[in-house]
Amino acid sequence: MAVSARRGTPLTIEEICSTAVHLIDEGGVEGLSMRKLAAELDVNPMSLYHHVESKEALLGLVCATAAERMHIPPDDGASWQDQLKALALAYHRHAREHPALWGYLHTHPQLIADHRLVLWQTLYRILRLAGVPEPELRRTSEILNAFVSGFIVAETQGHMSDDPEEIDRNFDTAVHLIINGMVSFSG
Repeated sequence: MAVSARRGTPLTIEEICSTAVHLIDEGGVEGLSMRKLAAELDVNPMSLYHHVESKEALLGLVCATAAERMHIPPDDGASWQDQLKALALAYHRHAREHPALWGYLHTHPQLIADHRLVLWQTLYRILRLAGVPEPELRRTSEILNAFVSGFIVAETQGHMSDDPEEIDRNFDTAVHLIINGMVSFSG
């Protein structure tokens, strides 16, 4: 029996999640199994259960931490318009880079319903900068998420041009329309 190359190297949640995302990118959510993940990490499958209790729990963790793998715009003094555009572009880029994960995430909305997640908190921060009243933050953020997600669904389902440059122009137009709508709503 070969000795594991990992012997003595602690397994981390980040390593587990990153490797799971890689396997999902290659074979979809259905292609991810705890055994495949363990093999990829060069650990005994039971080692994974010290960190996550099941594949479903792992998928929940991967989805909940998806925003941490995105380039979330910092609170750097940029205008809310620039920050909102940067967040929308990061979201769109993440969906393009990880279509199977994104599809799973959006067919299991309970996995991203927690508005304490960094993605939602970032959007709330940007909406506050835009002047959205506190009682309207949740509703406004969910509507904006629906618009951007709808665009991505249309893109991934083939309802738009196959030309990446045309898709980028269309997405830029969509974000421009959202920002202009926010200006008139908050102004």
